[in-house]
Amino acid sequence: MYLEIITPEKQLYTGEVNAVRVPGSAGLFEILENHAPIISTLEKGQIRLFEKLIQDPIYFDIDGGVIEAKENKITILAK
Repeated sequence: MYLEIITPEKQLYTGEVNAVRVPGSAGLFEILENHAPIISTLEKGQIRLFEKLIQDPIYFDIDGGVIEAKENKITILAK
């Protein structure tokens, strides 16, 4: 899956990932490969992702935002 995390100031991350967990408005949820299309608002919290070739998770703190996932492309517009 291809992930892009963007803030108003800069692009935080772009790359291939195996999984992404985000703080959705209704609680944490995770997106894996071939996930059904989804658009959701995000709350203040932490994004956790696993890159394709690296075992250790990578974390980003956000103050909210929006996520869209479809056809194995994930875009996060974060504050």
